[in-house]
Amino acid sequence: MKDFRQLKEFIDLAVAEDETELESDIRAQFERLETKYEEARVVEFLGGKYDAAAAFLSIHSGAGGTEACDWVSMLLRMYTRWCEQHAYKTTLIDIQEAEGGVKSVTLEVSGDYAYGFLKAETGIHRLVRISPFDANKRRHTSFASVFASPVLDEEIEIDIKPEDIRLDTYRAGGAGGQKVNKTDSAVRITISPPASSCSARTSAASSRTRPRP
Repeated sequence: MKDFRQLKEFIDLAVAEDETELESDIRAQFERLETKYEEARVVEFLGGKYDAAAAFLSIHSGAGGTEACDWVSMLLRMYTRWCEQHAYKTTLIDIQEAEGGVKSVTLEVSGDYAYGFLKAETGIHRLVRISPFDANKRRHTSFASVFASPVLDEEIEIDIKPEDIRLDTYRAGGAGGQKVNKTDSAVRITISPPASSCSARTSAASSRTRPRP
């Protein structure tokens, strides 16, 4: 607000003194304030719980074979260049190359509001074009799935109720051995919250988890 008040006072002074030479300075200052306003207006819409976090961006080829792999390559270049233009840092987490391009790839995009901007890209992206791989120049349709997820840190709290946990134990079978069928050889933990269910295996805890689409 201070900048807007200063600009208004500057305009009032130029009008009162009939200083037409100040018009270019006033326009330049107004354009800077307009840019700041647009940036603030966009950030106001990014009020989700994880919008300010970094993001994992995964792209997977769908139907279309070689065409789809080429389509994934095109999307990868597009998102990479967008990140460069907006001063976001990209780190290649995983890539699976295939004939004609890339079968699947995952990037970590670091920067303020990376997930907030990229979450809208989640979905199926379709490309219809005359195929450069088809000698008969036929039209092909290619599909690729894009999934954006926030980078979660150790501050995430997970509340698991004891009544939602089921513990199953298994014992080895077969004849012979002093302790056969007397000791548990496998354990499975199943977590079934009211809204959904999932199975988990005991593993080392990780400070960062990359969900898969």
